[in-house]
Amino acid sequence: MVSIGTVIGAVAGYFGGKVEIGSYALGGYYVILPRCSTRHCNRRYLGGSIVNTILALSVVGWAKYARLVRSMTLKVRGEEYVTAAVMMGASTWTILRRHIIPNILPLVVTTGALDIGAIMIEVAGLSFLGFGAQPPTPEWGLMLNEGRQYLQTSPWLMAFPGLSILIVVSIFNLWSDSLRDVVDPKNQG
Repeated sequence: MVSIGTVIGAVAGYFGGKVEIGSYALGGYYVILPRCSTRHCNRRYLGGSIVNTILALSVVGWAKYARLVRSMTLKVRGEEYVTAAVMMGASTWTILRRHIIPNILPLVVTTGALDIGAIMIEVAGLSFLGFGAQPPTPEWGLMLNEGRQYLQTSPWLMAFPGLSILIVVSIFNLWSDSLRDVVDPKNQG
């Protein structure tokens, strides 16, 4: 999801024109429609499993990264070092690989790390609704769904998976915040 969106966004931002319009037309479908309904449609056609859930989330999620990388590429493309590389005769792919992508990578990495928690919640939510993992796959959303009928007699069947989701998502959010502090170029100097 991140790598596909990064490549599409960098190419669209660097070349512009028809390439940019084409990537926006392709990604616009997933940006305009509500994310939940798009994922539900993708899941319906793919079937119920954890692999298909991840595939459905990836099909929808790349557009966010393509838009982010495209806007950052447009910003970096106008920098003097990129202009100097063009004047020295560097190829387009060399400029993308050596100058543009390394300068936008910290933002992409921190955005991807922030999305880990959101993706975990989305996978658990889809499994809770019956569109994700299917029994006997051990998945926290599925465990919450199966524990609903025993809420009055055995509340821990829902409490422990719910707390596990809360703790792990909080850990990933704190980790991504720390990662942002480490890779932010404004803090290095």
